[in-house]
Formats: sequence, structure tokens, C-alpha cells
Amino acid sequence: MNKGAFTLAEVLITLGIIGVVAAMTLPSVINNSQKKELDASLKKNYSVIQQAFMMYQAKHGETLKPEDTGVKNEANDLYTLIKPYFSIIHDCGTSYVKCMPIQEGGHFADRISYIYKTYNNNTLNLTLLDDGQFVLKDGSLILLENAGNETNRLRLISVDVNGINKNPNRWGHDLFTFQLMNDGRILPMGAEGTEYEDENTYCSTTSSNPYNGVGCTYRALTEKDYWKNLPK
Repeated sequence: MNKGAFTLAEVLITLGIIGVVAAMTLPSVINNSQKKELDASLKKNYSVIQQAFMMYQAKHGETLKPEDTGVKNEANDLYTLIKPYFSIIHDCGTSYVKCMPIQEGGHFADRISYIYKTYNNNTLNLTLLDDGQFVLKDGSLILLENAGNETNRLRLISVDVNGINKNPNRWGHDLFTFQLMNDGRILPMGAEGTEYEDENTYCSTTSSNPYNGVGCTYRALTEKDYWKNLPK
């Protein structure tokens, strides 16, 4: 009785085709999976940040507002006031950027990072990330900022959602920023009324601004196709 079967050549050809198809599709599958993980981690960290401020309110009986905070290294700066309400495994302190090595220029405003990049992969300025950092139990890195002046205090909470040791280490990709508003709300940067709302400057594929990407958080949380359109 004759029995049908594949020849060795046919099997090898089939395996070769499968290998080629896998090689073509696997990078896309992995990339999409990573973006979904970053999306989920951003939403989780937004919740963690909001919970920290809610715990502050529960203990003190009032919402923490920018006007309640002092400047860097004071007893009531943002870092000192809010740090107790996070689950921390490593405290980086407030002395420059201990958890994030820097390249120093001749002036404070010239300090740049050789680890983090902007939204479109250009040089990133550190002056919005350097007033206290700590690592959470899930590996996320929180970076705080006390900017502005006595009449207009700008208080920012940024988070590297997958930690500094994992790429892409870019604003708007895995590094996102929130603003403590004057009424105590925590808004994603780029939302109406936040400091860096201008999309053409602060969340653009063409902007050369050293803070480009700081304004992407609102878009990342609200736009359906945001993660599909990240610049390379």
C-alpha cells in the first residue's frame, strides 16, 4: 500500500518559509508588546502618584498645593513632603542627580543627560528632573522638580515607568511628567492649563527644544494611536 508523505526537501522548504515569516513579524510583535507594557505602566504610575498625594491629604487634612512647598533642600520642598507616601526601595536624595549620571556644562542650565533623550532622540536638559529622586519597589524612578519663584511655583513629578536601566529612556516613551496644579490636582503634562501644553514645542517629532517630550503625557493617556506613532 502506498502512503503519501512529505519529502525531506519539502519539509526543509516549509521550515525555511516559516523561519522567514517569523523573522519578519517577530520584531513587530515584540515592539507592540513593549509599547503595551509601557502604556500599562504609565497608567499604573499615574495612579500611584495620585494615591501618594491622597495619603498626604488624609494625614494632614488638606490637599498639598505648590504654595505649601518651599524651594530645593528646604524642609518643606516637594521631595521632603511627598516622599513618605511612596513605597521606596532606594532613595537617591536631592544632591544633583545621584540616580542619573549627568554631563555638566559651564552653567546650571547647561547640564544635560547622557542617559535620557528627548521625544525625538535629541539632547535632553535635566533642569526639570533634578530636585530629588527615588526608586519605587517596582523599579520605577520618580524625579521631582521645584521650579518657578515665590509667586509662581512650578512643581513637577516625573516618572521613568520601567526604570533607568531599561530603554528607551526618552521623554514621551518611558519617561513622563505630571504637574501639581494650584488647586492640588495632579494633571498629566500637556493637558489644558499645564505649563508645557504647546504640542509643537513639547511633544513634536521635529522640535529641537531640550524639553521636547515633557508635554506628551496627556497625549499618551488619551490618544488611541499614541503608542503606534512614536518616533524612532
